[in-house]
Amino acid sequence: MNTCHRLSLLTTLSAVLSSPLMAADWTQWGGHNDRNQVCDEKGLPGSFVPGEKKTDGSGIDMATTKNVKWVTRLGSATYGNPTVAKGRVFVGTDDFGVADDPRFQRSKGGMVKCYEEATGKLLWQLEVPKRTELPEGLHYGQQHLGTCSSPTVDGDRVYVVTSAAEILCLDVRGEANGNAGPFKDEGQFMAGTGKPPIKLGPKDGDIIWRVDMMKELAVRPHDVASCSVLIIGDFLYTSTSNGVDKPHEHVINPQAPALIVLDKRTGRLVATEGNGLSGRIHHAEWSPPSAGKVGDKMLVFHGGGDGVCYAFEALTTMPKEPVKLKEAWRYECNPPHYKFRDGKPIPLYEGDKRKKTSPNTNDGTYVGPSEIIATPVFYKNRVYVGIGQDPAHGRGRGMFHCIDATKTGDITKTGCLWSYDGLDRTIATAAVHDGLVYITDIAGRLHCLDADTGKCYWVYETNAETWGGVLVADGKLYLATKNAFYIMAAGKEAKVLDKINLGSPSYCTGVVANGVLYVASQSYLWAVQQPKQQPVGK
Repeated sequence: MNTCHRLSLLTTLSAVLSSPLMAADWTQWGGHNDRNQVCDEKGLPGSFVPGEKKTDGSGIDMATTKNVKWVTRLGSATYGNPTVAKGRVFVGTDDFGVADDPRFQRSKGGMVKCYEEATGKLLWQLEVPKRTELPEGLHYGQQHLGTCSSPTVDGDRVYVVTSAAEILCLDVRGEANGNAGPFKDEGQFMAGTGKPPIKLGPKDGDIIWRVDMMKELAVRPHDVASCSVLIIGDFLYTSTSNGVDKPHEHVINPQAPALIVLDKRTGRLVATEGNGLSGRIHHAEWSPPSAGKVGDKMLVFHGGGDGVCYAFEALTTMPKEPVKLKEAWRYECNPPHYKFRDGKPIPLYEGDKRKKTSPNTNDGTYVGPSEIIATPVFYKNRVYVGIGQDPAHGRGRGMFHCIDATKTGDITKTGCLWSYDGLDRTIATAAVHDGLVYITDIAGRLHCLDADTGKCYWVYETNAETWGGVLVADGKLYLATKNAFYIMAAGKEAKVLDKINLGSPSYCTGVVANGVLYVASQSYLWAVQQPKQQPVGK
């Protein structure tokens, strides 16, 4: 072998060894339909430096970063995880900063942004103005939290739940390839009610179809609309965010659907859960659904606003008229002593620390009912899910369950493989990997449990409010809290590799796509990557 051939072989080998293995897009909340936040990529960073803000307020000085490919400014509130597909990065945020575009005025609504995956360059954005015309009695005062949904990418379409309680189907390319339709009123949509429509440009979002859940389905969301949609074939599944009134006493519209199925091609309603769930909601219906095949059936798993985890049979044929989903099983996640005291039901709102008469001292000891806000995770014929409440309600006793997904009917007793009550309320989605379950609670504790038995191996205290879950990748745990971003070693011993100050709170979960770790704070999005090794011989 001559020198040139030897160098060529070594260069190729070096490139292969330095490339991430199993590189893939991250197209939806949780990465996959099972929502298990685990990926197989290698060569991911064990640390990074997010950098310093420029003195002129224009962003982060890249010269002060380390292991950062690019960073971009988002809004002032970001709660949905980024997703990555088709060479693009999609993220929901608020509309802070739209004044940079003279066509817009900030309405304290939402925004969907699309960036170039390679550079972080903004390709397009879609403004979602604050909804000002609301049904009587509706408490919907948190639209300033922005688009809390993680966009779901399927082919050349992006699906997202907006801050205005709409479901949108968008073109991944935005208006750069023209207005695809059939929706043609993007200019009026982004301008808002009562304002002249804006003139569209190539950097605006392109709506294919729109479903207004308030007007078309009589949904009455509480506080905010928050769900990330699930796509199975031609069907789109999503929670509706239907909820209670401002005093937290009654469901405004108990007849409205809690879980819906749409034809992803047109937005037509094809099914609902149909089991009266909305009439039993404690607070709101926010949990994103998941799915997995059990035996010969595809099941859709839904965390109920009543604290019950449900499994429905996925649709296999497109109905001509809306139908009711067939319930496969249900599992009550609140044990009896969480629901009743002295033989009487315990109101959910009693456990809200903000209520003057609440016995909740916000130390995690309060026992009362909770709903499911987290996403049920499907793994090896099991469903892993925890209960909790809106973080504004404060701390309280939680419960985490491992459910046998092969059972049928009411499986509260027969389907319980194990449960764990050593955590506070949680709204986080678990990650299951290598025989271990990682779950965070609102108080900021990361719990490592045995996936088969529920045995607790360790609990790590971050001492900071935590909403997001853990991402497991490359033998590491990535975790965002209100105060810091943690990188830890995966395994039966707690070991911190790095603790990083992002400069603002983070309520998201990290994602990995094509060898890059994406970390979002309230205000910025970082694309984090190990420096590429130089080919041998150069």
